[in-house]
Amino acid sequence: MKGTLVALDQIKGRAAAALVIDGQVQDFLIDPSEDGPALPGTIYRATVDRLIKGQGGVFLKTPDGNAYLRGAKGRAPGETMLVQVTGVTEPGKGIPVTDRLLFKSKFAIVTPDRPGLNISRSIQDEDIRLALRAAVEPLCEDDRMGVIIRSIAAEADPLEVAEDTAEMLDLAHAMEAERTGAPQLLFNGPDAHHMAWREWGMPDDVETEMGCFEHTGVLEQMEAIFADGMALAGGGTLFVEPTRALVAVDVNTGADGSPMAGLKTNIAAARALPRALRLRGLGGQIVVDFAPMAKKDRKQLEQVLTAAFKKDTTETNLVGWTTMGNFELQRKRERAPLFAHDLA
Repeated sequence: MKGTLVALDQIKGRAAAALVIDGQVQDFLIDPSEDGPALPGTIYRATVDRLIKGQGGVFLKTPDGNAYLRGAKGRAPGETMLVQVTGVTEPGKGIPVTDRLLFKSKFAIVTPDRPGLNISRSIQDEDIRLALRAAVEPLCEDDRMGVIIRSIAAEADPLEVAEDTAEMLDLAHAMEAERTGAPQLLFNGPDAHHMAWREWGMPDDVETEMGCFEHTGVLEQMEAIFADGMALAGGGTLFVEPTRALVAVDVNTGADGSPMAGLKTNIAAARALPRALRLRGLGGQIVVDFAPMAKKDRKQLEQVLTAAFKKDTTETNLVGWTTMGNFELQRKRERAPLFAHDLA
């Protein structure tokens, strides 16, 4: 199956979406359970509870429990403010939030208190840039609101981009009017289906029929990632084991006993790792135990890792080699981790 397919379905009553490219699932989203954490993008009106001395942060009261805001100097207990969820809430910790709200849609991002109209630099066609500016600029009358036109807008009708921008501006103004009052949930973050529409570009086809994960092979592929190891090109195996403290990754060469087996398998693992982490929704500290190889080959492997994660949309910091010879990464927790029981 060639081309790009977006499949929208449900699993156990939870909205789920899969991005399939040339027959292989490249990304997968599923909503948390009803009692799960707030979705990133959710907006609360919150009240400052207490300041954390020495850390520059504050705990906030929200209808869904405590939230934690970093870099909150000058805030006073009892103060009311708008905050937005930035990532997944870890067990036993406060909801991670920011007071720098973003209103993000498919074609535009509205940035309160950061005025100006900016068009993605990846849109290099001057005629397209001029058409987009002409369509959106009349909407930018409020000097408190900034607008960023996303790169995907180059593939859309400028009028459609303007409509999308206007919706985000309306939402931003509506939220700004909600700054006073008791703690309240004001806006739910986007669910899996909305995120698929927003972030997965212009697919060749979209499947929305209930049960489409079955006949498109999505469910079979997702269940396979929880099998005993992910098969790599060349015969090696990639094992991904999330723990409470970190995500452990092990690379085995398999039956290949050639002198270059370690490097070849490690290169295959480096290319497969972003997808393996993305499909499982894993983030935080990641430690990779690569197969044995010569130290002189580390530079080449680092280059492959850098190229592989450059294509990934989740912010990932390649920390480097540890004294024990493992490779460490730090990856942003953008979504709740996926487990085998979520699919069964």
